Amino acid sequence: MENERLLLIIEDDAAFARTLVRSFERREYRVLHAASLDEVATLLEQHSPGYAVVDLKLNGNTSGLACVQMLHQHNPDMLIVVLTGFASINTAVEAIKLGACQYLAKPSNTDDIEAAFGHVAGNADVEVTNRSTSIKTLEWERIHAVLAETDFNISEAARRLGMHRRTLARKLEKQRIK
Repeated sequence: MENERLLLIIEDDAAFARTLVRSFERREYRVLHAASLDEVATLLEQHSPGYAVVDLKLNGNTSGLACVQMLHQHNPDMLIVVLTGFASINTAVEAIKLGACQYLAKPSNTDDIEAAFGHVAGNADVEVTNRSTSIKTLEWERIHAVLAETDFNISEAARRLGMHRRTLARKLEKQRIK
């Protein structure tokens, strides 16, 4: 069967994509790569992958969620993992609704992604805590959502957030994502 170990990686960062491709090929996957929604559509005309790794934010303000939707419509049984450096509850919920089986924050390695392919069923035994989300976490998520909306234009993001550009720059410096 063609899709048994066929993996489609949708990532616009060429260096990160190359790393993922090589790593999965060492694990005996056949790997296809696309950097845009159009490339995904072209590949799906000829291939039927069983697995996909989708970056949430693609060049040109294209959302990886559109790719997730297209992949799920093409093959509802495909195991789709969404990777993002801009994790938020909202995008995680939407990704799952559109057909992703898992949602991982970057940095994630090949082991994390492969484990996510194998962990598709929910777990009712996950501990539910009384700890609410902190104000700092909510602020951080909101800042990154606005940054993504403005294509990472700090001046425009600061205007939309109602803060001075230098204040936003300082907040971003304090909590750099590694």
